Amino acid sequence: MKKVLVLCTGNSCRSQIAEGYLRHFAGNKAIIYSAGIETHGLNPRAIATMKVDGIDISAHTSNNIDEYRNINFDFVITVCDNAKENCPYFPTKAVKFHYNFPDPAKATGTEDEINAQFAAVRELIKHYAQNFVNENLG
Repeated sequence: MKKVLVLCTGNSCRSQIAEGYLRHFAGNKAIIYSAGIETHGLNPRAIATMKVDGIDISAHTSNNIDEYRNINFDFVITVCDNAKENCPYFPTKAVKFHYNFPDPAKATGTEDEINAQFAAVRELIKHYAQNFVNENLG
């Protein structure tokens, strides 16, 4: 079974959303992990925006990259430039992918405007995850 790691700065939003969608689309084709170069805890808005699309990520945990040093990943996906540029050396033969998604945690404005920004990023990640699964785990 393929092993996929999604990596972000704090493992609180984008990587958690990506983990949720990758698990959803991959089913039993892969084991999906997510981590950060730091841990910021799971963002409640990330949980809420995924719930709107019927995916529950509330049981996810915010993990540090160091926790996964001994796993031989097939794919590593960085979802922000900071993670791509600042990830400590990670010895793996994994195929690496990168997409710099906007950070919804930095959204400002009214509650509706912030929720709209989370939803927009969720949709970007959803389409990316579906394409990734179709192209790499099919």
